[in-house]
Amino acid sequence: MDIVGLLYTVSTWVLPALLAITLHEAAHGWMAWKLGDDTAYMQGRVTFNPLRHIDPMGTVVVPGMLVLLKAPFLFGWAKPVPVDFMRLPSPRRDMAVVAIAGPLVNLAQAYIAMLLFHLIPYFGSYTAPWIAANLQNAILINLLLCVFNMLPLPPLDGGRVAVGWLPLFLARPLARLERYGMVILLILLLAVPLLGQAMGVAINPVGQLLFPMVAGLEDILLVLSGHSR
Repeated sequence: MDIVGLLYTVSTWVLPALLAITLHEAAHGWMAWKLGDDTAYMQGRVTFNPLRHIDPMGTVVVPGMLVLLKAPFLFGWAKPVPVDFMRLPSPRRDMAVVAIAGPLVNLAQAYIAMLLFHLIPYFGSYTAPWIAANLQNAILINLLLCVFNMLPLPPLDGGRVAVGWLPLFLARPLARLERYGMVILLILLLAVPLLGQAMGVAINPVGQLLFPMVAGLEDILLVLSGHSR
């Protein structure tokens, strides 16, 4: 094993993954606070200091293992920010606003990383490749988290947005799916691909849905940030 190469690869993922995962949660807490619920604020969670949001397993161990194993996807989570939706002025509407804040922060981080690419020529030949790798990884993980979390399935952010904005006759049955949401996700993310692999067929429904959307979103941000494909 090339230890130096391994450490170099890990070093290009640590900061992008840490910021992407933790600032996503911080955005939920900040938005809830601004809308009238100070639950997260009183617990010291309305801060963009990523150290306050780290979950040892979800923020460090799981993403680290996926990087080391060269998994085709990166997955992780931070400590959930507590939000009491009943303390918000319009709980159903504001739940959607709080939920969408996390993916929007991921989108903003990806855009900022693209803008920072313009500074790469000003760094030395030794430093520039490492910074470029960090920025590229920041773009990838933030766009993946943004698109993945906007899937319309509770308890993902997209599911909460859909429950908040859909008519009640559609929102109610969708909200009842929340108790099964993580099971459905695990089946789609792990069980279905493994079953397909055992059958000799490449089946990755989540990836086949996400990657074209990520690529399209990346193309739009590249144009907006002054780059071209």
